[in-house]
Amino acid sequence: MPGLKRKDILGLREMSTEEIDLILDTADTLKDIVTRPIKKLPTLRGKGFVTLFYENSTRTSKSFELAGKYLSADVTSIALATSSVQKGETLLDTARNLEIMGPDAIVMRHPVGGACNFLAKNVRCSVINAGDGMHEHPTQGLLDMLTIRQKKGRLKGLKVAIIGDIFHSRVARSNIFGLTKYGADVWVAGPSTLLPPGFEELGIHVTNRVEEALEGADVVNVLRLQLERQEKALFPSVAEYHKFWGVGPDRLKLAKADALLMHPGPMNRGVEISTYVADGDQSVILEQVTNGVAVRMAILYLLLGGGDAA
Repeated sequence: MPGLKRKDILGLREMSTEEIDLILDTADTLKDIVTRPIKKLPTLRGKGFVTLFYENSTRTSKSFELAGKYLSADVTSIALATSSVQKGETLLDTARNLEIMGPDAIVMRHPVGGACNFLAKNVRCSVINAGDGMHEHPTQGLLDMLTIRQKKGRLKGLKVAIIGDIFHSRVARSNIFGLTKYGADVWVAGPSTLLPPGFEELGIHVTNRVEEALEGADVVNVLRLQLERQEKALFPSVAEYHKFWGVGPDRLKLAKADALLMHPGPMNRGVEISTYVADGDQSVILEQVTNGVAVRMAILYLLLGGGDAA
């Protein structure tokens, strides 16, 4: 199986459908490792990478760690609370000091958009974007696309409604960039204050009426309300947010009967999503988590030059 013809994974906007197909197809091949009794392949033995997270993370950081370990790579996680970053070390100095220790890749999450692109230009090893500011979260976009493709058999022509805090969401951006490449009909909806200006230019539908986006949708992807990124009140209250924009059973009925219900996690139950639909029959939220490990295994395998994926 061929590798990727690029050094870094920084975003889906810059990736071709051929590259995305390669990652998704590889993830399909590797996914069964996650449910095997013995979760280990020697594929990346002798390879190593560092996870460098400047923001809190559970799903993304741990799934990268597990993905590496399942493929026998050596994984080092930097605890920033006890690192030289707290002593004033710059991102570039941190990365150069890490690189000289010989990792094959750095997986980074950073609060500033473009930080991963900056890093990639200044280090020789691969850089994988695990979320940068309000820019992109490419592996989340890929795992969402993989989940939809597995359940629906296609991406082209599907109506995908992305609901919630669009303005702050790097997940929304990666989903939009990825899905529109395949001809999906993407709608985004949320409070007007959380809808970025000019998003229509990306070839999608933008509305502040959740019902309009949900009507006849094949996929409903509910985003977390990112209270920690909001410097001022952008909606009246959490209770009113749930009343007007939260996805519960009544609103979900507007979508198709077989619509998929997705969420990137962590969920604010009773705010952007109700417990009833989060745990309901249409929910594929836990499958997204499994697919997250598979996608990250695929990216590590393809970037770090592994052997036979089978």
